[in-house]
Amino acid sequence: MEDQTQTAAPQGTLPNEAQVLEALKIVKDPEIPVNVVDLGLIYGVDVQPGGLVDITMTLTSVGCPVQDLIRADAEMAVGRLDGVSEVNVEFVWTPPWGPDKMTEDGKRQMRMFGFNV
Repeated sequence: MEDQTQTAAPQGTLPNEAQVLEALKIVKDPEIPVNVVDLGLIYGVDVQPGGLVDITMTLTSVGCPVQDLIRADAEMAVGRLDGVSEVNVEFVWTPPWGPDKMTEDGKRQMRMFGFNV
């Protein structure tokens, strides 16, 4: 029975949602100088036992030409966290993104760069 308890212990090393979101703050759309978290592009984070992290997110436009780059950056950023074995990024288009989804910090950053939000 002790062995079963010990095998469950590594689950405690899995990142939580806040840690995943913090890691994602290094990911930016090259056309917009704000990270994907503050832009409001992250719709969900699910950390599974075993270290699989599912991320549901959107982009500012359906035809975003840097979708693959953003996916790769997100996978790399979250994949560096302790306990993560795999990262799955799924893009969704509903609900559509709009400036209202941005954090206050994201709006402030956009205003610093001359965007009207």
